[in-house]
Amino acid sequence: MAGTINRDDIAQVRERAPIEDIIGQHVALKPAGVGSVKGLCPFHDERTPSFHVRPGAGRWHCFGCGEGGDVIEFVMRMDGLPFAEAVEYLAERAGVTLRYEAGGGPRREGTAGQRKRLLEAHRVAQEYFREQLNTPEARIGRDFLRDRGFDRAAADHFGVGYAPQGWNHLTDHLQSKGFTQEELRASGLVSEGARGIYDRFRGRLLWPIRDVTGEVIGFGARRLHEDDQGPKYLNTPETPLYKKNQVLYGIDLAKGAIRSERTTVVVEGYTDVMACHLAGITNAVATCGTAFGEEHVKVVRRLMGDTGGSQLKIGSTGAKVIFTFDGDEAGQNAALKSFQLDQQFLAQTFVAVDPEGKDPCDLRMGGGDAAVQALLEHRQPLFEFVIRASLAQFDLDTPEGRAGALRAAAPVVAGIRDRAIQPEYTRLLAGWLGMEMDVVRRQVSDASRGRAGGRDSRGGSGQAADAWGGPVGGAGGDGVRSAAGPARPDRRDPVVRAEALSLGTLLQAPTEISHDPVAAAIVKELTPESYTVPQYRAVYEAILAAGGPGNAGPDWANDVAEQAGETLVATISELAVSPLPHDKPETLGHYAGTVLARVLDLSLTRQVAALRGRMQRAGTGTPEAQEAFAEMIRLETRRRELRES
Repeated sequence: MAGTINRDDIAQVRERAPIEDIIGQHVALKPAGVGSVKGLCPFHDERTPSFHVRPGAGRWHCFGCGEGGDVIEFVMRMDGLPFAEAVEYLAERAGVTLRYEAGGGPRREGTAGQRKRLLEAHRVAQEYFREQLNTPEARIGRDFLRDRGFDRAAADHFGVGYAPQGWNHLTDHLQSKGFTQEELRASGLVSEGARGIYDRFRGRLLWPIRDVTGEVIGFGARRLHEDDQGPKYLNTPETPLYKKNQVLYGIDLAKGAIRSERTTVVVEGYTDVMACHLAGITNAVATCGTAFGEEHVKVVRRLMGDTGGSQLKIGSTGAKVIFTFDGDEAGQNAALKSFQLDQQFLAQTFVAVDPEGKDPCDLRMGGGDAAVQALLEHRQPLFEFVIRASLAQFDLDTPEGRAGALRAAAPVVAGIRDRAIQPEYTRLLAGWLGMEMDVVRRQVSDASRGRAGGRDSRGGSGQAADAWGGPVGGAGGDGVRSAAGPARPDRRDPVVRAEALSLGTLLQAPTEISHDPVAAAIVKELTPESYTVPQYRAVYEAILAAGGPGNAGPDWANDVAEQAGETLVATISELAVSPLPHDKPETLGHYAGTVLARVLDLSLTRQVAALRGRMQRAGTGTPEAQEAFAEMIRLETRRRELRES
């Protein structure tokens, strides 16, 4: 077993691991003030960004759900890794060589965490399958690709491979590389029968399925041989790595375009993704063996930064999701299911259906890249497609048919999120049905009331607030208990706000404070008793225990968090990440001095009030009263100097 990882190496990992890049693989981050970026929280569902990252402090915090921490804690939370494995993963990314104490050494290949071993098994399998595509047996697979317009360069770009026929080719190969049968069972790369384990994929063309970071976590396999009695497509089963309701094929290649264009194209198959990307539509993805669902929505929304916009605004730069479906009944049913998810998007949702029912791969084969591009250019709003599909189910030449069509289409119109265009589609529906406008409007209104009665309140009624009480989006409120710590103080209280701001400057601008004579002098006067909020008093004690701002290192916020203990981690993350109201770096030290002076002023005022009470209790002329009076004069003089400066 490996020993404990050296503390200095852990600190180096925190310092060198690019927190913005690592979080940015999962969340579209946008500027949120000086030194801060924000996006949609990956740990709870929200409609406006309340997840903030401050790269300079190496911290992140969500003001909606209260989660927060450093880059190690993000990886632990996002990937479900224990602490040591998260550190090892980040060390590899950051180029840090880890040392192990307590007699241990670096983890051997066979004793690494399960996730790392499973990822390595998939990497080795991917290389093996790609090599097999060059063999004589794999000609049937190469012909399949060529017949659909994909050359060898395309196959290499998407990592397409071939699984040879037979029962144990991959199994033997992986075991020769040191993988155990238990690891192979957990990987999903093998199946198990009465005689033991054997290859899950045999005689098939394979596409590697990667997560957003580019790691292979599974495979999708296409049947090629006529004697293969298995399903047309066979995917990796559910494993510790592969969750089919969360994975999207092509997300690793598409994430850049999805972020920059704020548009996602959802197609139905692996070859459709290939066709779209080769046609220049590099934001295309596909589900893997399941319908597009709620978890997929969350992945796409985070990458796009889906925070709303008019649904049909011409030239809009708002987020867009375009679904492509076959024109048959199954495609229409898929569109109806997608419309049920429409309310979970703030993005504009569209559908692109070829009149002849061709998918992007077929279109590219017949009409080249331009045909695929034309398909998406002729998209229509998803709700319009669903309305027309609903009407097509009825005989509109009969009163009964028109009444049934109205009952079917009215809820769709009622579900249009953009209230500015809902009346227009009410009018269009009346025209398509040949019915009186008042009748259709009344039916849509009734459907709207039905939707409102059954709608849940997403994210609560409150507005999330930063550590200073300013709104940041999402849901939350004062006095709520965070996921990792005590209840948040009521930031509407000016004293609480002042104390929070002072700690924010101490955590975010220790160098500027140390270089500003006024601010540095005030810090020396502050004591833990200067803070009235128990959490904040404990944070200030942790700041002192970490050496004070004058001794702050590159990992300052994490040093303070380590001194504070686990119960205050979320509080420190919140204070270290909340954007400061002052946005001018060159005068940040002066601003910090002003904020710290406010806390000292309040502390001096409380001390003066306490001394007045002490004098009254001691009685006039007593030595104790005289001593209290002298101290009160000193404190009032200092308070006056502080206010004048």
